[in-house]
Amino acid sequence: MGPVALALLPLSIVYATVTACRRALYRTGLLRAIRLPVPVIVVGNITAGGTGKTPLVLWLAANLVRAGFRPGIVTRGYGAANAGPALVSPAGEPGVDGDEPVLLARRGDCPVWRGTDRVAAARALLAANPDRDVIISDDGLQHYRLARDVEIALIDGAAGFGNGLPIPSGPMREPVRRLARTDLLVVKGPQRAGLALPGPAAAMSLAPGRFRNLRDPALATDAAALRDRPVHAVAGIGRPQQFFDTLAALGLRFQEHPFPDHHTYAASDFAFAGVDTVVMTEKDAVKSTGFATTNFWALPVDAVLPEGFLDRVLERLRHGP
Repeated sequence: MGPVALALLPLSIVYATVTACRRALYRTGLLRAIRLPVPVIVVGNITAGGTGKTPLVLWLAANLVRAGFRPGIVTRGYGAANAGPALVSPAGEPGVDGDEPVLLARRGDCPVWRGTDRVAAARALLAANPDRDVIISDDGLQHYRLARDVEIALIDGAAGFGNGLPIPSGPMREPVRRLARTDLLVVKGPQRAGLALPGPAAAMSLAPGRFRNLRDPALATDAAALRDRPVHAVAGIGRPQQFFDTLAALGLRFQEHPFPDHHTYAASDFAFAGVDTVVMTEKDAVKSTGFATTNFWALPVDAVLPEGFLDRVLERLRHGP
């Protein structure tokens, strides 16, 4: 344990105690979870930071549609101007609705509502869209007030559980044993040696698409067209190195520019010396279109899951909690 983690340990003990008490109150029924008139799929994790929740939520929405369902998405709306609930438009402003909700609305092809109270957001979504027959709750594992029919927990295979300590000394929102009570486990990326899980897990990878121009989203290009250019790579996500590793695997030569997760960009953030081409994640792109030039490109990624994973989700939906 490092000196910073040690200094923060008292706060971690308080955090872990509060979350454990809250979890116990819902488990024993002293606090009541609210059940919606349609099934709920919760996607979340037990660690802080990016584990690929947004791509998985988009994968679920698209595949549920193909299976004949009419999904809607609810999400917290980190960085939103107010607590909500509120409809998120594909043309929404990240400063108003949050970056991830806007990205979900642009890519999800289904209604997206955001709000710190997921129950209120889901009820508002269903009132506005009475044809919806399943709700996907993004990053909702710890939002116990919303009763769920399927829990899907994501684990970053490379990062694992860090030092295993609760926030803020470590990355843990909940202890590892919490995973034993989830319905489905998904591991993103290669699983590091010694990562112990309480059960079988589906392997998820992220497949990069074609780079999309921020000024003209209809304009796309392959990585090969960018390999001979000076590239500045920008990532303000939970684990920026994963984006940089993806670019390296595509053969790009670039200078790394990591920013804090959910960073609010300004044009001055891109005043790079000798700038020719800027590439970024989709989440960064939704906050940069207002000042982007024709040399700004975003790299979309799509979740890839094994054959049969959707069947496991549908089986849980049919049999209920």
